Amino acid sequence: MSVKAFRGEILHFTEDPALTSCQNTEQNEPYGYQYFEDGLLLIENGKVKQLGTAKAILVNLDSAIVVTHIKNGLIVPGFIDTHIHYPQTEMIGSYGEQLLQWLEDYTFPTEKKFADKAYASKISEFFLNELLSSGTTTALVFGTVHPESVDAFFEVALRKNLRMIAGKVMMDRNAPIDLIDTAQSSYDDSKQLIENWHGRGRLQYAVTPRFAPTSSDQQLSLAGQLLKEHPGVYMQTHLSENLKEMEWVKSLNPDCENYLDVYKKHELLGERSIFAHGIHLCDAEYKDLAQSNSALSFCPSSNLFLGSGLFKLDVAQQHNIKVGLGTDIGAGTSFSILETLKDAYKTQQLRGKKLDSLQSFYLATLGGARALDLEGTIGNFLPGCEADFIVLDYHATPLIKLRLEQCQTLAEKLFSFTILGDDRAVKATYIQGELANIHYD
Repeated sequence: MSVKAFRGEILHFTEDPALTSCQNTEQNEPYGYQYFEDGLLLIENGKVKQLGTAKAILVNLDSAIVVTHIKNGLIVPGFIDTHIHYPQTEMIGSYGEQLLQWLEDYTFPTEKKFADKAYASKISEFFLNELLSSGTTTALVFGTVHPESVDAFFEVALRKNLRMIAGKVMMDRNAPIDLIDTAQSSYDDSKQLIENWHGRGRLQYAVTPRFAPTSSDQQLSLAGQLLKEHPGVYMQTHLSENLKEMEWVKSLNPDCENYLDVYKKHELLGERSIFAHGIHLCDAEYKDLAQSNSALSFCPSSNLFLGSGLFKLDVAQQHNIKVGLGTDIGAGTSFSILETLKDAYKTQQLRGKKLDSLQSFYLATLGGARALDLEGTIGNFLPGCEADFIVLDYHATPLIKLRLEQCQTLAEKLFSFTILGDDRAVKATYIQGELANIHYD
């Protein structure tokens, strides 16, 4: 039996701060999170055993247990990225286009390389190192149309003992001929990948139609069939990211009332269905997402970079829709959830709304876990949760150190990290209580 203890400033969320207003009188804090100025996180066999004040836990702690004391830092659950494309790692920062032309000019040519499993393995290693360096411990990941891309990704993630969700892109029309599968081959390949990988180690599978324009009705129908045949797998796709994309979807599906209706008619909505973007939704779509307990991935960096629009976070919250954060590499411009939160704040400012730092860190942790239907497994430090966590460094840069010295409250500290932080702010990343091995060739 392996038992470890970590002492220091600790923060985690037990509820969405946006939905709570009562006060925690014991610590005089808003309900929804626990913050310990001198806390202790006890881990047994890779899972959280206990969290509380160091003073209370140390009294009865076995003297043989080594306590790692974290100073000048903040321990928080690992960040969760609910939308990202690992094959697009090498094309991040590609210039000058909006969504549809950007796919043609940059994305599709890059993704052709992933028919080569050795190449896919090389990029998977780099990609996962970038995530871990940035403090992200779980992600919902797109592969390419090639099954080899998913095998390569899962092999690396399994070796690193990561909780990752990924899937093979299903795409049988409106794409380059050497990136097109068929409805039947995509079903067969996906089914085999599910059988090989879903539930192996900490890995889970996501049925992955790229988006409605590149999947025929038959392919989307078979995607729905996979969800019925394999309860517990995920579904990930794109939704209402770009206005021209939406016009295209309408022209291809004149019988559907709206974009989401294309997915709805093939029974692709549900508690493990995650729709990236959702910028330009109508009221009926918000209601269908809420009623089906589907989730939205908020991708502010990508939305700004491609000029797609501004996500209506407050409207999604008013409809009680689950929302997580997505970096959306490679349209997103950083692997860092902290930098993504900076852009999230700015997008809401442009809408005349405010995103406070507590809500930001909720979205990055427990909010992401809820979006992925993984509350109770990851996202906070309640007993039984997997002990994936990070240490944010109060001395990460001279500017961060100077700014934090002026902060009077926890909320101010967190806000400083969201505006000034990036991968340099992550002092350490732990996977089930073990320091992550991040090694670049």
